[in-house]
Amino acid sequence: MALPIVAIVGRPNVGKSTLVNRITQNDDAIVHEMRGVTRDRSYHRGDWNGLEFMVVDTGGIEIGNDDAFQAGIRTQALAAAEEADAIIFVVDSRVGVTTDDEEVARILRRTRKPVFLAVNKLDTPNRNDAIWEFMQLGLGEPWPISAVHGHGTGDLLDAVVAALRERGVESFEDEEEPAINVAIIGRPNAGKSSLTNCLCEANRAIVSDVAGTTRDAIDTLIRRDDVLYRIVDTAGIRRKSQIDEDVEYYGFVRAMRAIDRADVALLVIDASIGLTDQDQRVAGLADDRGCALVLVLNKWDLADERARKVIRERIEDRMTFVSYAPVVMTTALTGRNVDKVWQNIDEVFARYTETIPTSALNVWLSELREVGHTISKGKATLRMKYVTQTGTRPPQFTFFANRPDIVDDNYRRYLENRLRERFDLKGTPVRLRFKKKD
Repeated sequence: MALPIVAIVGRPNVGKSTLVNRITQNDDAIVHEMRGVTRDRSYHRGDWNGLEFMVVDTGGIEIGNDDAFQAGIRTQALAAAEEADAIIFVVDSRVGVTTDDEEVARILRRTRKPVFLAVNKLDTPNRNDAIWEFMQLGLGEPWPISAVHGHGTGDLLDAVVAALRERGVESFEDEEEPAINVAIIGRPNAGKSSLTNCLCEANRAIVSDVAGTTRDAIDTLIRRDDVLYRIVDTAGIRRKSQIDEDVEYYGFVRAMRAIDRADVALLVIDASIGLTDQDQRVAGLADDRGCALVLVLNKWDLADERARKVIRERIEDRMTFVSYAPVVMTTALTGRNVDKVWQNIDEVFARYTETIPTSALNVWLSELREVGHTISKGKATLRMKYVTQTGTRPPQFTFFANRPDIVDDNYRRYLENRLRERFDLKGTPVRLRFKKKD
């Protein structure tokens, strides 16, 4: 990306995500009072004084904590600081200077990038005397702010933008190049983050065998064979009745948003467990929202021959409503068949955006009429007159008929199946509309 990058770093629960939302003027970053809500790094677009930039939200850094996620969180946060053009180091005025603050400050002092020390949670402006304790961190004069109320954030951004322009980033341009949006979806712990890292060829997302590691939708822009892709790793989608944390609910909402804006969804299914009811539900969500779909059977190396046969049979029997979706067997941790995943992304996106000539469609319709299969209701018999494609993403076909009101679901499925037999619609749902024409 051409835009300059501003990384937000600090301990857990100091208000980093709240500040991100304040800067970007939206609620994309999950904010919750529970520690450790943000784990990976996520990117959000912001602008100030005519300069656009990317704001990177990171997980809270705890130097002495070695729980299941903290090592990965530290790595992600420090990676964000490494790629940034400027860094905002957020501390908590109510807590004061901590050992972790001192350690993070020591790391940041070694960088050759502008670092802004933001003393957060000064919700009452007359409490600004509390900032001077933080001078001992050796990062210059602190900036008193309240991310919740916005106090001081404008002055802070003025300084950040001025520093970016001093570094020459004013010449950067965001060309708004279109990207193919690829959402990686599925149940928790199916291997979505591993597949994200495999596709991106980097440790972009934290991978753990603990279900629910990813809590936000994480975007990564990558270029492959001169094509730009936006890979979105999403939180695991559970049934609503099983969502027992506010944070998990917000992750579910972000995942739904990712599917809504996806061109292609990769539904990751854990082959070592087999096809589950929830896999079917997630496939239904993608189909309802009209994005192209690829089924990725991950952890294929952990399934024996019998298990592989069973999962193939279950997909054939229970996923008929998305039978258009190709199936790829892979092992994301080793990169097995990742080239086939890419190949299927390109193929289904091509079908998703393709326009079939009206002349070809009406030759097909004429042949269909000759077969004579139609439907009747009372004395009315359906007579199809004409068909044309009226949309893409996904393909939409409008049929003109004498009695569109008698078309039922069975006949819709019949027409869709005949369409797929004649035209290559691999991986994409289709939408059929019927209008009256005497």
